[in-house]
Amino acid sequence: MTRIPTPEVRPADARFSSGPTKKRPGWNLQALNGALLGRSHRSKPGKAKLKEAIDLTRSVLGVPADFKIAIVPASDTGAVEMVLWSMLGARPVDVFAWESFGEEWVTDAAEQLKLADCRIHVGKPYGTLPDLSLARKNADIVFTQNGTTSGARIPNFDWIPADRDGLAINDATSGAFAQPIDWAKCDVVTFSWQKVLGGEAAHGMLILSPRAVTRLESYTPPRPLPKIFRMTRKGKLDQELFEGATINTPSLLATEDYLDALKWAQGIGGLQALQARANANTKVLADWAERTPWVDFLAPVTATRSNTSVCLKVIDERVTSLPEAAQAEFAKNLAAVLEKEGVALDAASYRSAPPGLRLWCGATVEQGDLQALTPWLDWAFATCVAQLQKAG
Repeated sequence: MTRIPTPEVRPADARFSSGPTKKRPGWNLQALNGALLGRSHRSKPGKAKLKEAIDLTRSVLGVPADFKIAIVPASDTGAVEMVLWSMLGARPVDVFAWESFGEEWVTDAAEQLKLADCRIHVGKPYGTLPDLSLARKNADIVFTQNGTTSGARIPNFDWIPADRDGLAINDATSGAFAQPIDWAKCDVVTFSWQKVLGGEAAHGMLILSPRAVTRLESYTPPRPLPKIFRMTRKGKLDQELFEGATINTPSLLATEDYLDALKWAQGIGGLQALQARANANTKVLADWAERTPWVDFLAPVTATRSNTSVCLKVIDERVTSLPEAAQAEFAKNLAAVLEKEGVALDAASYRSAPPGLRLWCGATVEQGDLQALTPWLDWAFATCVAQLQKAG
């Protein structure tokens, strides 16, 4: 088989993983020199570092002054589950899901918590949002702002009732810092360090509105709560948790890395600059996809396509005419070819998502790397088609 000529220019950085994501431009180990290694996180300087991370989060994200912010265990998953297990059950619940992690919150609400009045709204096909107008004013609303595994996001927050009786619980892990958050429409927001800012894994962020605090102090769930889920003491919010006194032992090395990312964000222009970088990155792929006949976005509606975790599907008839297992194998091979050439690492779709490619376009990725990548995507597709044809 004749080898198809490779493009002349390679991405300077081939890391397009959707989490942990690429570090900020210019990052090196010297950024961690200020880490309090070998010190207790409960020491005065240790708590000061954690409080600084909370304060910088508030500043960069524009979190209202009366909202509480905490660093919690187990990444975004831990933050979301703390909320679901501590708050749900006080009133009806509407859970909206359009990707793999949102479906986990469906499992929590319906199968683990076994909530009595729980309505599940799942977007079908994959990458499509459910009918958001079904959100009830009297219900708690659980949703994922940006679908990391589907490449679909909410278009805005207009569908959340301003005069709601329930709480709006927003899993914003791969949307925070890259997409607007309407704080008036959110009572709980969670995210993790390893997404838009390229921080290290295992640490979650939990942001609570005054209405969410009231729920915690007025509602006792009819279930035991493990230590890492407990946010109150004697019926009152544990204020120390929201001032840097974490439930378990955080990594002060990872904390230093998060601080570095936040300071970088401030230095380039803050939240608007972060969002602009993600939008510009995504536009590179959108422009390429528009002129490329073999590929399309997994999310069919332009207004609900992610600007961070961009999920792509192969639409060429030579592939779509194959049995599903063969289509999945083609997509797997496509990602493997890109990785073997060292031009796109970790570019395969999520394991429980439809087969295809998933490319991170968050703020730490350089636009030039995506521009250099697109010819390689075409090359990889042509290479895989040639292999397919040779196999007969």
